[in-house]
Amino acid sequence: MWRELERYVDGLGLDAYLVGGAVRDELLGHESKDADFLVPGVDTEQLKEKLAPHGNVEDLVVAGRLVGVRLYPHDPRIRRLVPAGIEFAPPRKEVSTGPGRHDFEIVADASLSVEDDMRRRDFTVNAIARRLSTGEIVDPLRGRADLERRVLRTVSPTSFAEDPLRLVRALRFVSQLGFEPDEPTLRQMREEAPAVRLVSGERIGGGLGADGLGELSKLLLGREPARALRLARDTGVLVALLPEFEPALGFDQESRYHGLTVDEHTFAVVQAAAERDYSLAVRLATLFHDLGKPGAAWRGADGRLHYYAKPGYSERSHEQLGCELAKSALSRLRYPNALRSLVLRIVRHHMFQIGNGDAARARRFLAKYGDELAFELVDHKEADYAGKPGPDDEPPAGDLERVERFRRQLRREQRQPHRLAELAVDGSDLIAVGYEPGPALGRALRELLHEVVEDPSRNTRSALLSSAREKLGRG
Repeated sequence: MWRELERYVDGLGLDAYLVGGAVRDELLGHESKDADFLVPGVDTEQLKEKLAPHGNVEDLVVAGRLVGVRLYPHDPRIRRLVPAGIEFAPPRKEVSTGPGRHDFEIVADASLSVEDDMRRRDFTVNAIARRLSTGEIVDPLRGRADLERRVLRTVSPTSFAEDPLRLVRALRFVSQLGFEPDEPTLRQMREEAPAVRLVSGERIGGGLGADGLGELSKLLLGREPARALRLARDTGVLVALLPEFEPALGFDQESRYHGLTVDEHTFAVVQAAAERDYSLAVRLATLFHDLGKPGAAWRGADGRLHYYAKPGYSERSHEQLGCELAKSALSRLRYPNALRSLVLRIVRHHMFQIGNGDAARARRFLAKYGDELAFELVDHKEADYAGKPGPDDEPPAGDLERVERFRRQLRREQRQPHRLAELAVDGSDLIAVGYEPGPALGRALRELLHEVVEDPSRNTRSALLSSAREKLGRG
Protein backbone atom coordinates (compact mmCIF):
# COMPACT_ATOMS: atom_id res chain seq x y z
CA MET A 1 0.00 0.00 0.00
CA TRP A 2 2.63 2.54 1.06
CA ARG A 3 4.93 1.68 -1.85
CA GLU A 4 2.07 2.34 -4.25
CA LEU A 5 1.43 5.66 -2.53
CA GLU A 6 5.12 6.57 -2.75
CA ARG A 7 5.18 5.79 -6.48
CA TYR A 8 2.17 8.06 -6.94
CA VAL A 9 3.76 10.93 -4.98
CA ASP A 10 7.08 10.47 -6.78
CA GLY A 11 5.20 10.77 -10.07
CA LEU A 12 3.87 14.23 -9.17
CA GLY A 13 7.24 15.79 -10.03
CA LEU A 14 7.77 17.41 -6.62
CA ASP A 15 11.11 15.85 -5.62
CA ALA A 16 9.37 14.84 -2.38
CA TYR A 17 10.88 13.18 0.70
CA LEU A 18 9.22 10.70 3.03
CA VAL A 19 9.80 12.06 6.54
CA GLY A 20 9.22 11.50 10.25
CA GLY A 21 7.57 8.50 11.80
CA ALA A 22 7.18 6.59 8.54
CA VAL A 23 10.96 6.55 7.99
CA ARG A 24 11.57 5.72 11.65
CA ASP A 25 9.17 2.77 11.52
CA GLU A 26 10.64 1.57 8.23
CA LEU A 27 14.14 1.53 9.70
CA LEU A 28 12.85 -0.32 12.78
CA GLY A 29 11.16 -2.91 10.58
CA HIS A 30 7.69 -1.87 11.73
CA GLU A 31 4.66 -1.23 9.58
CA SER A 32 3.84 2.47 9.60
CA LYS A 33 0.29 3.75 9.92
CA ASP A 34 0.84 7.03 8.11
CA ALA A 35 3.07 8.77 5.59
CA ASP A 36 4.06 12.44 5.51
CA PHE A 37 5.96 14.11 2.69
CA LEU A 38 8.33 17.08 2.66
CA VAL A 39 8.67 19.14 -0.52
CA PRO A 40 11.78 21.41 -0.54
CA GLY A 41 12.14 24.53 -2.65
CA VAL A 42 8.55 25.77 -2.24
CA ASP A 43 6.45 27.69 0.25
CA THR A 44 2.89 26.77 1.16
CA GLU A 45 1.21 28.71 -1.65
CA GLN A 46 3.60 27.32 -4.25
CA LEU A 47 2.97 23.82 -2.90
CA LYS A 48 -0.77 24.32 -3.28
CA GLU A 49 -0.32 25.44 -6.88
CA LYS A 50 1.78 22.38 -7.73
CA LEU A 51 -0.74 19.99 -6.17
CA ALA A 52 -3.94 21.64 -7.44
CA PRO A 53 -3.98 19.82 -10.84
CA HIS A 54 -3.91 16.48 -9.03
CA GLY A 55 -6.85 16.87 -6.66
CA ASN A 56 -8.52 18.96 -3.99
CA VAL A 57 -6.06 20.73 -1.68
CA GLU A 58 -6.86 21.88 1.85
CA ASP A 59 -4.83 23.66 4.52
CA LEU A 60 -3.49 21.35 7.22
CA VAL A 61 -3.90 23.08 10.56
CA VAL A 62 -2.72 21.56 13.87
CA ALA A 63 -3.23 23.35 17.19
CA GLY A 64 -4.19 26.53 15.34
CA ARG A 65 -1.03 26.52 13.21
CA LEU A 66 -0.79 26.02 9.45
CA VAL A 67 1.69 23.17 9.08
CA GLY A 68 1.15 22.09 5.49
CA VAL A 69 -1.54 20.94 3.07
CA ARG A 70 -3.62 17.83 2.50
CA LEU A 71 -4.24 16.48 -0.99
CA TYR A 72 -7.35 14.47 -1.85
CA PRO A 73 -6.26 12.93 -5.17
CA HIS A 74 -8.47 12.78 -8.26
CA ASP A 75 -7.08 9.31 -8.90
CA PRO A 76 -9.78 7.00 -7.43
CA ARG A 77 -7.29 4.19 -6.82
CA ILE A 78 -5.08 6.39 -4.61
CA ARG A 79 -8.14 7.96 -3.00
CA ARG A 80 -9.22 4.51 -1.83
CA LEU A 81 -5.76 3.88 -0.42
CA VAL A 82 -5.74 7.10 1.62
CA PRO A 83 -9.31 8.33 2.14
CA ALA A 84 -8.04 10.83 4.71
CA GLY A 85 -5.78 12.42 2.09
CA ILE A 86 -2.01 12.81 1.71
CA GLU A 87 -0.10 15.28 3.87
CA PHE A 88 2.56 17.50 2.32
CA ALA A 89 4.61 20.27 3.91
CA PRO A 90 7.26 22.73 2.74
CA PRO A 91 10.41 23.21 4.84
CA ARG A 92 9.55 25.22 7.95
CA LYS A 93 11.24 27.12 10.74
CA GLU A 94 10.30 28.76 14.05
CA VAL A 95 10.26 32.55 14.20
CA SER A 96 10.26 34.32 17.58
CA THR A 97 7.24 36.54 18.26
CA GLY A 98 8.10 37.69 21.79
CA PRO A 99 10.40 37.35 24.79
CA GLY A 100 8.90 34.11 26.17
CA ARG A 101 10.11 30.63 25.29
CA HIS A 102 6.64 29.80 23.94
CA ASP A 103 6.40 33.00 21.89
CA PHE A 104 7.03 31.83 18.33
CA GLU A 105 5.29 30.83 15.14
CA ILE A 106 6.06 28.28 12.45
CA VAL A 107 6.58 29.67 8.95
CA ALA A 108 7.35 28.03 5.61
CA ASP A 109 10.64 28.99 4.00
CA ALA A 110 11.42 27.78 0.48
CA SER A 111 15.11 28.57 0.97
CA LEU A 112 15.55 25.96 3.71
CA SER A 113 17.19 22.63 2.95
CA VAL A 114 15.85 19.23 3.94
CA GLU A 115 18.57 19.12 6.61
CA ASP A 116 17.35 22.46 7.99
CA ASP A 117 13.82 21.12 8.24
CA MET A 118 15.02 18.00 10.04
CA ARG A 119 16.67 20.21 12.67
CA ARG A 120 13.31 21.71 13.75
CA ARG A 121 11.60 18.38 14.43
CA ASP A 122 10.98 16.82 17.82
CA PHE A 123 13.41 13.90 18.26
CA THR A 124 16.42 12.73 16.32
CA VAL A 125 14.70 9.41 15.55
CA ASN A 126 12.02 11.39 13.73
CA ALA A 127 14.50 13.72 12.01
CA ILE A 128 15.26 11.32 9.17
CA ALA A 129 14.09 11.67 5.57
CA ARG A 130 14.20 9.42 2.50
CA ARG A 131 14.20 10.93 -0.98
CA LEU A 132 11.58 9.15 -3.05
CA SER A 133 13.38 9.49 -6.37
CA THR A 134 16.71 8.00 -5.27
CA GLY A 135 16.17 6.32 -1.90
CA GLU A 136 18.84 8.61 -0.37
CA ILE A 137 18.60 8.85 3.42
CA VAL A 138 19.03 12.30 4.97
CA ASP A 139 20.06 11.97 8.63
CA PRO A 140 21.79 15.15 9.82
CA LEU A 141 21.35 14.42 13.54
CA ARG A 142 22.39 10.75 13.59
CA GLY A 143 18.90 9.54 14.26
CA ARG A 144 19.65 6.08 12.89
CA ALA A 145 22.34 5.58 15.51
CA ASP A 146 19.83 6.57 18.21
CA LEU A 147 17.33 4.10 16.75
CA GLU A 148 19.86 1.31 17.01
CA ARG A 149 20.58 2.22 20.65
CA ARG A 150 16.88 2.83 21.40
CA VAL A 151 17.80 6.29 22.71
CA LEU A 152 15.33 9.17 22.63
CA ARG A 153 17.07 12.49 22.11
CA THR A 154 15.55 15.88 21.34
CA VAL A 155 16.85 17.79 18.35
CA SER A 156 17.39 20.97 20.38
CA PRO A 157 17.22 22.34 23.94
CA THR A 158 13.92 24.06 23.04
CA SER A 159 12.12 21.06 21.54
CA PHE A 160 9.56 20.77 24.34
CA ALA A 161 9.08 24.52 24.61
CA GLU A 162 8.27 24.64 20.90
CA ASP A 163 5.49 22.08 21.35
CA PRO A 164 4.77 20.75 24.88
CA LEU A 165 2.79 17.84 23.39
CA ARG A 166 6.20 16.37 22.69
CA LEU A 167 6.49 15.65 26.42
CA VAL A 168 3.66 13.13 26.16
CA ARG A 169 4.92 11.87 22.81
CA ALA A 170 8.28 11.12 24.40
CA LEU A 171 6.51 9.02 27.02
CA ARG A 172 4.50 7.32 24.29
CA PHE A 173 7.73 6.30 22.55
CA VAL A 174 8.97 4.83 25.82
CA SER A 175 5.83 2.69 26.01
CA GLN A 176 5.40 1.86 22.33
CA LEU A 177 8.97 1.50 21.11
CA GLY A 178 11.00 0.84 24.24
CA PHE A 179 13.11 4.00 23.89
CA GLU A 180 15.03 5.51 26.79
CA PRO A 181 15.46 9.31 26.97
CA ASP A 182 19.04 10.46 27.38
CA GLU A 183 19.99 12.66 30.34
CA PRO A 184 19.67 16.05 28.56
CA THR A 185 16.22 15.04 27.32
CA LEU A 186 15.19 13.99 30.84
CA ARG A 187 16.41 17.32 32.16
CA GLN A 188 14.35 19.16 29.54
CA MET A 189 11.30 17.08 30.48
CA ARG A 190 11.63 18.05 34.12
CA GLU A 191 12.08 21.71 33.26
CA GLU A 192 9.22 21.89 30.78
CA ALA A 193 6.72 19.56 32.53
CA PRO A 194 4.33 22.38 33.56
CA ALA A 195 4.01 23.44 29.91
CA VAL A 196 1.99 20.31 29.11
CA ARG A 197 -0.99 22.18 30.57
CA LEU A 198 -0.84 24.46 27.51
CA VAL A 199 -1.69 21.61 25.13
CA SER A 200 -5.28 21.24 23.94
CA GLY A 201 -7.10 18.28 25.46
CA GLU A 202 -7.92 16.54 22.20
CA ARG A 203 -4.24 16.32 21.20
CA ILE A 204 -3.51 14.45 24.44
CA GLY A 205 -6.67 12.42 24.89
CA GLY A 206 -9.60 12.49 22.52
CA GLY A 207 -7.55 12.72 19.35
CA LEU A 208 -7.79 15.24 16.53
CA GLY A 209 -10.12 12.82 14.75
CA ALA A 210 -12.30 12.45 17.88
CA ASP A 211 -11.34 8.77 17.89
CA GLY A 212 -9.98 8.70 21.43
CA LEU A 213 -6.44 8.15 20.13
CA GLY A 214 -4.45 11.12 21.39
CA GLU A 215 -0.93 10.68 22.75
CA LEU A 216 -2.05 9.46 26.20
CA SER A 217 -4.16 6.71 24.66
CA LYS A 218 -1.30 5.64 22.41
CA LEU A 219 0.93 5.47 25.50
CA LEU A 220 -1.57 3.21 27.25
CA LEU A 221 -1.87 1.02 24.14
CA GLY A 222 1.89 0.49 24.02
CA ARG A 223 3.85 -2.48 25.33
CA GLU A 224 5.40 -0.81 28.39
CA PRO A 225 2.94 1.77 29.75
CA ALA A 226 4.07 1.27 33.35
CA ARG A 227 7.62 2.29 32.51
CA ALA A 228 6.35 5.37 30.71
CA LEU A 229 4.04 6.33 33.58
CA ARG A 230 6.82 6.01 36.14
CA LEU A 231 8.95 8.27 33.99
CA ALA A 232 6.02 10.70 33.75
CA ARG A 233 5.76 10.69 37.54
CA ASP A 234 9.48 11.17 38.10
CA THR A 235 9.76 14.07 35.64
CA GLY A 236 6.62 15.86 36.88
CA VAL A 237 4.75 15.39 33.60
CA LEU A 238 2.15 13.06 35.13
CA VAL A 239 0.80 15.52 37.70
CA ALA A 240 0.96 18.41 35.22
CA LEU A 241 -1.05 16.31 32.78
CA LEU A 242 -3.35 14.64 35.32
CA PRO A 243 -3.44 16.66 38.56
CA GLU A 244 -5.95 14.08 39.82
CA PHE A 245 -2.91 11.83 40.38
CA GLU A 246 -1.11 14.06 42.87
CA PRO A 247 -2.70 12.77 46.13
CA ALA A 248 -2.05 9.18 45.01
CA LEU A 249 1.71 9.55 44.58
CA GLY A 250 3.41 7.58 47.32
CA PHE A 251 0.10 7.04 49.17
CA ASP A 252 0.52 4.03 51.50
CA GLN A 253 -2.70 2.03 51.40
CA GLU A 254 -2.04 0.39 54.81
CA SER A 255 -4.22 -2.52 53.80
CA ARG A 256 -3.84 -6.26 54.09
CA TYR A 257 -4.94 -6.44 50.46
CA HIS A 258 -2.31 -4.04 49.11
CA GLY A 259 1.43 -3.87 49.68
CA LEU A 260 1.99 -1.21 47.01
CA THR A 261 1.39 2.51 47.10
CA VAL A 262 -1.58 3.69 45.04
CA ASP A 263 0.57 4.95 42.18
CA GLU A 264 2.69 1.81 41.98
CA HIS A 265 -0.40 -0.41 42.14
CA THR A 266 -1.99 1.70 39.40
CA PHE A 267 1.04 1.33 37.15
CA ALA A 268 1.10 -2.43 37.75
CA VAL A 269 -2.58 -2.75 36.84
CA VAL A 270 -2.14 -0.64 33.69
CA GLN A 271 0.76 -2.90 32.69
CA ALA A 272 -1.28 -6.05 33.34
CA ALA A 273 -4.05 -4.74 31.09
CA ALA A 274 -1.50 -4.02 28.36
CA GLU A 275 0.03 -7.48 28.61
CA ARG A 276 -3.43 -9.00 28.19
CA ASP A 277 -4.22 -6.73 25.22
CA TYR A 278 -7.37 -5.36 26.84
CA SER A 279 -9.42 -2.57 25.31
CA LEU A 280 -8.59 1.13 25.55
CA ALA A 281 -11.62 1.58 27.84
CA VAL A 282 -10.23 -0.96 30.32
CA ARG A 283 -6.75 0.57 30.15
CA LEU A 284 -8.11 4.06 30.83
CA ALA A 285 -10.15 2.67 33.72
CA THR A 286 -7.05 1.04 35.22
CA LEU A 287 -5.41 4.45 35.21
CA PHE A 288 -8.16 6.03 37.33
CA HIS A 289 -9.73 3.18 39.27
CA ASP A 290 -8.02 3.78 42.65
CA LEU A 291 -7.31 7.51 42.51
CA GLY A 292 -10.22 8.14 44.88
CA LYS A 293 -8.55 6.25 47.73
CA PRO A 294 -6.70 9.17 49.34
CA GLY A 295 -9.93 11.19 49.47
CA ALA A 296 -12.08 8.31 50.76
CA ALA A 297 -9.65 6.85 53.31
CA TRP A 298 -10.68 6.40 56.93
CA ARG A 299 -9.04 4.45 59.74
CA GLY A 300 -10.94 1.60 61.33
CA ALA A 301 -10.76 0.00 64.75
CA ASP A 302 -8.27 -2.49 63.28
CA GLY A 303 -5.86 0.40 62.79
CA ARG A 304 -5.92 0.03 59.03
CA LEU A 305 -7.22 2.34 56.34
CA HIS A 306 -10.49 1.53 54.58
CA TYR A 307 -11.97 2.98 51.41
CA TYR A 308 -15.67 2.18 51.34
CA ALA A 309 -18.42 4.62 52.30
CA LYS A 310 -19.41 4.63 55.97
CA PRO A 311 -21.57 7.20 57.76
CA GLY A 312 -19.48 9.44 59.94
CA TYR A 313 -16.26 8.40 58.25
CA SER A 314 -16.53 8.83 54.48
CA GLU A 315 -19.61 9.86 52.54
CA ARG A 316 -18.38 8.26 49.35
CA SER A 317 -16.44 5.15 48.45
CA HIS A 318 -13.15 5.28 46.62
CA GLU A 319 -14.80 4.02 43.44
CA GLN A 320 -17.34 6.86 43.59
CA LEU A 321 -14.60 9.44 44.09
CA GLY A 322 -12.47 7.77 41.43
CA CYS A 323 -15.36 7.98 38.99
CA GLU A 324 -15.64 11.73 39.64
CA LEU A 325 -11.90 12.22 39.13
CA ALA A 326 -11.98 10.20 35.91
CA LYS A 327 -14.95 12.20 34.65
CA SER A 328 -13.12 15.47 35.24
CA ALA A 329 -9.93 14.29 33.53
CA LEU A 330 -11.58 12.57 30.56
CA SER A 331 -13.82 15.57 29.92
CA ARG A 332 -10.86 17.95 30.10
CA LEU A 333 -8.95 15.76 27.63
CA ARG A 334 -11.93 15.72 25.24
CA TYR A 335 -12.46 11.97 25.13
CA PRO A 336 -15.45 10.89 23.00
CA ASN A 337 -18.70 10.59 24.95
CA ALA A 338 -19.25 6.87 24.39
CA LEU A 339 -15.71 5.92 25.44
CA ARG A 340 -15.82 8.26 28.43
CA SER A 341 -19.15 6.80 29.58
CA LEU A 342 -17.84 3.24 29.38
CA VAL A 343 -14.65 4.09 31.30
CA LEU A 344 -16.65 5.80 34.05
CA ARG A 345 -18.93 2.79 34.45
CA ILE A 346 -15.93 0.47 34.74
CA VAL A 347 -14.36 2.68 37.41
CA ARG A 348 -17.65 3.08 39.29
CA HIS A 349 -18.41 -0.66 39.43
CA HIS A 350 -14.92 -2.19 39.52
CA MET A 351 -15.39 -3.35 43.14
CA PHE A 352 -18.07 -5.91 42.18
CA GLN A 353 -17.85 -9.29 43.90
CA ILE A 354 -17.77 -12.52 41.90
CA GLY A 355 -19.29 -14.48 44.78
CA ASN A 356 -19.69 -18.16 43.98
CA GLY A 357 -19.54 -17.31 40.27
CA ASP A 358 -22.21 -19.87 39.35
CA ALA A 359 -24.56 -19.77 36.36
CA ALA A 360 -27.26 -17.76 38.15
CA ARG A 361 -24.68 -15.21 39.32
CA ALA A 362 -23.40 -14.91 35.73
CA ARG A 363 -26.90 -14.31 34.35
CA ARG A 364 -27.64 -11.69 37.01
CA PHE A 365 -24.35 -10.00 36.21
CA LEU A 366 -25.12 -9.90 32.47
CA ALA A 367 -28.63 -8.59 33.15
CA LYS A 368 -27.38 -5.88 35.48
CA TYR A 369 -24.49 -4.54 33.41
CA GLY A 370 -25.13 -5.64 29.84
CA ASP A 371 -22.76 -7.80 27.82
CA GLU A 372 -20.14 -5.19 26.89
CA LEU A 373 -19.70 -3.69 30.36
CA ALA A 374 -19.86 -7.11 32.03
CA PHE A 375 -16.84 -8.43 30.15
CA GLU A 376 -14.95 -5.14 30.47
CA LEU A 377 -15.48 -5.28 34.24
CA VAL A 378 -14.14 -8.83 34.36
CA ASP A 379 -11.11 -7.84 32.30
CA HIS A 380 -10.48 -4.96 34.67
CA LYS A 381 -10.88 -7.24 37.69
CA GLU A 382 -8.25 -9.61 36.33
CA ALA A 383 -5.80 -6.76 35.70
CA ASP A 384 -6.52 -5.40 39.19
CA TYR A 385 -5.69 -8.74 40.80
CA ALA A 386 -2.59 -9.09 38.62
CA GLY A 387 -1.39 -5.74 39.99
CA LYS A 388 -1.54 -6.93 43.62
CA PRO A 389 1.66 -8.86 44.29
CA GLY A 390 1.62 -10.99 47.39
CA PRO A 391 4.43 -11.72 49.87
CA ASP A 392 6.26 -13.69 47.16
CA ASP A 393 5.84 -10.82 44.66
CA GLU A 394 3.49 -12.99 42.61
CA PRO A 395 -0.14 -12.05 41.85
CA PRO A 396 -2.81 -14.05 43.74
CA ALA A 397 -3.22 -17.16 41.59
CA GLY A 398 -6.46 -18.22 43.29
CA ASP A 399 -8.16 -14.90 42.57
CA LEU A 400 -7.00 -14.93 38.97
CA GLU A 401 -8.37 -18.44 38.52
CA ARG A 402 -11.74 -17.38 39.95
CA VAL A 403 -11.91 -14.50 37.49
CA GLU A 404 -11.18 -16.78 34.55
CA ARG A 405 -13.80 -19.30 35.69
CA PHE A 406 -16.36 -16.49 35.96
CA ARG A 407 -15.45 -15.22 32.49
CA ARG A 408 -16.08 -18.70 31.07
CA GLN A 409 -19.37 -18.86 32.97
CA LEU A 410 -20.43 -15.54 31.48
CA ARG A 411 -19.70 -16.78 27.98
CA ARG A 412 -21.84 -19.87 28.56
CA GLU A 413 -24.72 -17.91 30.07
CA GLN A 414 -24.74 -15.35 27.25
CA ARG A 415 -26.87 -17.87 25.40
CA GLN A 416 -29.56 -17.65 28.08
CA PRO A 417 -32.13 -14.83 28.08
CA HIS A 418 -30.95 -11.86 30.16
CA ARG A 419 -32.28 -8.83 28.23
CA LEU A 420 -35.81 -7.47 27.90
CA ALA A 421 -35.66 -8.01 24.14
CA GLU A 422 -35.10 -11.74 24.77
CA LEU A 423 -38.32 -12.25 26.77
CA ALA A 424 -40.96 -14.46 25.14
CA VAL A 425 -43.46 -11.59 25.64
CA ASP A 426 -43.32 -7.85 25.12
CA GLY A 427 -45.29 -4.76 26.10
CA SER A 428 -48.06 -5.35 23.58
CA ASP A 429 -48.67 -8.82 25.02
CA LEU A 430 -49.08 -7.37 28.51
CA ILE A 431 -51.41 -4.65 27.23
CA ALA A 432 -53.52 -7.38 25.67
CA VAL A 433 -54.05 -8.98 29.10
CA GLY A 434 -55.04 -5.72 30.76
CA TYR A 435 -51.97 -3.60 31.47
CA GLU A 436 -52.07 0.12 30.74
CA PRO A 437 -49.12 1.79 28.98
CA GLY A 438 -46.92 3.50 31.54
CA PRO A 439 -44.50 2.87 34.40
CA ALA A 440 -46.39 -0.16 35.71
CA LEU A 441 -45.99 -1.89 32.37
CA GLY A 442 -42.23 -1.33 32.37
CA ARG A 443 -41.99 -2.50 35.96
CA ALA A 444 -43.88 -5.70 35.13
CA LEU A 445 -41.55 -6.48 32.22
CA ARG A 446 -38.50 -5.99 34.44
CA GLU A 447 -39.99 -8.31 37.06
CA LEU A 448 -40.61 -10.94 34.38
CA LEU A 449 -37.03 -10.60 33.22
CA HIS A 450 -35.88 -11.15 36.80
CA GLU A 451 -37.90 -14.37 36.91
CA VAL A 452 -36.35 -15.57 33.67
CA VAL A 453 -32.81 -14.69 34.75
CA GLU A 454 -33.35 -16.75 37.89
CA ASP A 455 -34.93 -19.63 35.91
CA PRO A 456 -34.44 -19.53 32.12
CA SER A 457 -36.96 -22.36 31.66
CA ARG A 458 -39.73 -19.88 32.50
CA ASN A 459 -39.10 -17.92 29.30
CA THR A 460 -42.22 -19.19 27.58
CA ARG A 461 -45.19 -17.16 26.47
CA SER A 462 -47.67 -19.11 28.59
CA ALA A 463 -45.57 -19.00 31.77
CA LEU A 464 -44.82 -15.30 31.49
CA LEU A 465 -48.40 -14.29 30.64
CA SER A 466 -49.65 -16.33 33.60
CA SER A 467 -47.19 -14.56 35.88
CA ALA A 468 -48.12 -11.19 34.39
CA ARG A 469 -51.86 -11.82 35.08
CA GLU A 470 -51.04 -12.74 38.67
CA LYS A 471 -49.09 -9.48 39.12
CA LEU A 472 -51.93 -7.50 37.58
CA GLY A 473 -54.43 -9.14 39.91
CA ARG A 474 -52.28 -8.33 42.94
CA GLY A 475 -51.93 -4.74 41.75
